[in-house]
Amino acid sequence: MKNIVLWINGQGNQVALANKINEAYQVKAIVVEKRKSTEKMTASKLYEKIYQRIFLQEISESWNSMQAAYKNKYPNLPDCAVLEVENINSEECLEFTRSHKPDIIVVSGTRLVKKHMFDIKASIGVVNLHTGLSPYVKGGPNCTNWCIANNEPHLIGNTTMWIDEGIDTGSIIATDFVNFTGNETLSEVHVKVMNHAHDLYVKSIMRAIEDKASCPSVPQKELGIGKTYYTKMWGLPQKIKLVKNFKNFSKQVNSPEFVKKRSEYTVLPLE
Repeated sequence: MKNIVLWINGQGNQVALANKINEAYQVKAIVVEKRKSTEKMTASKLYEKIYQRIFLQEISESWNSMQAAYKNKYPNLPDCAVLEVENINSEECLEFTRSHKPDIIVVSGTRLVKKHMFDIKASIGVVNLHTGLSPYVKGGPNCTNWCIANNEPHLIGNTTMWIDEGIDTGSIIATDFVNFTGNETLSEVHVKVMNHAHDLYVKSIMRAIEDKASCPSVPQKELGIGKTYYTKMWGLPQKIKLVKNFKNFSKQVNSPEFVKKRSEYTVLPLE
């Protein structure tokens, strides 16, 4: 029996992921990162919030409705040892994780894991989920929204990787596109992406546990290059583009051009 320790945040999609992993293979312990908000309200940020509330409601509503649906289905974490911390890189997290002698550490939704946390020697390793298609779309705060805002819905997908100290730069276990009918609302797009991410992650974790030697570890540079996005780059102009471009989403994902564009990128589905 291998020991799985999760490092996640407390949102509904992460609680759902914890339960799905636990259903496949019993989780030993979970560290939940609950950050304190440090955002300072400026005049420009206040204007943006008001504008978004009036004209761009579907963005926040799509994310919130997805979280609510997960919370309704998975109201609680699995029954195991749980520690709440403000920062996943804390000494408290380090010692708690060590005490549970992890074979594999599963990371999702936390802040960037710092160098000293890799002092924990997990026999299988440390894995990460990126809800974006590495190496082509990295960072955040939400790569699906970035793809739509950039008029690149063909790049919507998910990645599992062996974690390193960079932002979504670790060697890849698996990547794959998310498929759509074109009839989805923005909320349904996010649900499809997240469910796909969960499924890909569970399969990747099980492969690593059952046979690490056969578990892929492909350097991202072998697939290509892309762009890293940062939360500070996600502002009102990008949100306006998201809402505008999503009106053409159905037409785009059902077009021959969409299929052609996807064929130009290499993905690594987990066999």
